[in-house]
Amino acid sequence: MLIDIMNKMNRFFFGLQILILNAVGLQIRPNTRVMKSVLAVAMVAMSCTMMAAEVTPASDNPKHEFRGAWMHIIGQKQYAQQTTQQNQAYLIDQLDKLKQAGCNAIIWQVRPQADAAYVSQLEPWSRWITGQSGEAPSPLWDPLQFMIDESHRRGMELHAWINPYRVTSGKDDHPAPGHVYYEHPEWFLNYADGKLYFDPGLPESRDFIDRVVRDILQRYDVDAIHMDDYFYPYPVEGVDFPDTTSYNTYGIGWDKGDWRRHNVDLLIEQLHHTIQQVKPWVRFGISPFGIWRNRASDPDGSDTNGLQCYDGLYADCIKWTAEGWVDYQVPQLYWELEHKRASSLTLAHWWNEHANGRHMYYGQAIYNIMSHRDIAADHGDTLNPTQLEHKFRLMRQLPNVQGPCWWPGYNITDNHKGMMDSLATRYQSTPALIPAYTWIDNTAPAPVTHLKQVKGKKGAKSLTWQPAVTTDPMQQAVRYVVYRFHKGEPIDLGNAACIMAITGLTSFDIPKDKGKWQWVVTALDRCWNESQPTIAK
Repeated sequence: MLIDIMNKMNRFFFGLQILILNAVGLQIRPNTRVMKSVLAVAMVAMSCTMMAAEVTPASDNPKHEFRGAWMHIIGQKQYAQQTTQQNQAYLIDQLDKLKQAGCNAIIWQVRPQADAAYVSQLEPWSRWITGQSGEAPSPLWDPLQFMIDESHRRGMELHAWINPYRVTSGKDDHPAPGHVYYEHPEWFLNYADGKLYFDPGLPESRDFIDRVVRDILQRYDVDAIHMDDYFYPYPVEGVDFPDTTSYNTYGIGWDKGDWRRHNVDLLIEQLHHTIQQVKPWVRFGISPFGIWRNRASDPDGSDTNGLQCYDGLYADCIKWTAEGWVDYQVPQLYWELEHKRASSLTLAHWWNEHANGRHMYYGQAIYNIMSHRDIAADHGDTLNPTQLEHKFRLMRQLPNVQGPCWWPGYNITDNHKGMMDSLATRYQSTPALIPAYTWIDNTAPAPVTHLKQVKGKKGAKSLTWQPAVTTDPMQQAVRYVVYRFHKGEPIDLGNAACIMAITGLTSFDIPKDKGKWQWVVTALDRCWNESQPTIAK
């Protein structure tokens, strides 16, 4: 908390300094040495001009904003070391803290390497949950179902995060007994990184991955299927991926790079159609590596000089939104604003211009943001000791960006360098609705009914209500927004500061504080369309 207070003081004095300098005709300019073109310089100057404005009060935080948090299990030893009861208590604590920090979507890793953090007949239990591949937890529990229930109870989304192709984590790792690898070893390839992968060039690989996704959709009430940046493996220098056999079968006449991209395209398109068929309200989201292509390789690329997901991972992620196969993207803009080869400032503008009418969220690395001072601080100046405020302002002023996704969520819950304090008390201090996915559904649900105040023991009061009855899953109310206004105050649903809760329950405990209040509740459907308000009598 002390760090957060110091940051607020520093931002105040930095804003005052800007006002004084502007009054005498001076300008504060960012360091432009890392910029490689006039366009990039202009973008930096524009962003820093926006930063020069007075700090926005927390009450002005947007009502509609995606605020996700990735929770990975791969490499996390605590789950295998804890009992079922301890794991559940731990995850409840994590969700409570993420909710307190203003997050509204959890991206929970359920298939890190062709395994399952849920009950599955297709793939073995993940060793990252139980400590031993193929071994069920004892006593038995279902982490995915648990996370869905607990997230939804808090009014948060649960996105099931899968890795499509990776099977093992290194040369000493092996698939568990009973894995499909032993039935169909011809579907798999070993690469020079020591890991085993599905061969993306085989229709059988795509069909099996599709079966896994279909199984999740049919048995679990997930809000989205999510993939991160791992498609074809990150290249080992000088060693090509060993897919010659499948290329000779399916790729003759293709440039090999184009053929590999086509293979990934086929998987993405197939999964899109499966989601549309099984549960059309479930979104499909992908978090690609932060550079699509460098401008040196493609005139439409970004002014960067790093690994390209188009050429290195064979992921043409821009095509996926243009074709309407993917509902949101979360490019991993994990670098500092002024990074010499991959400026996240440059990339923020580039991705904003390539949203293709779908939602765009920015993946932000907490350790990087909180370890680099703002680029507006020159000459050893320690004002603005982190880049958090700059990145928030940038995201909120780019027209096609709908919010952040934090990597990893554990850095919020452990309050890394005051991150949770900053989110909870300032940048995400008011609840936010995820912007509606109107291309899937743009019809609002019916208002809630029977909204009333109920008195409990010792003077406690609560609100209760009932959702409208419907058999249309698109129109079912799955979350509710509780607003509070002063008696006689105009009801302004656009004011995020008046939101008391976003909840998956049909009741709300009224806090014990002074004042005469007017209570309002709205319903949200699966695509975050909001109903007309109902006013408590």
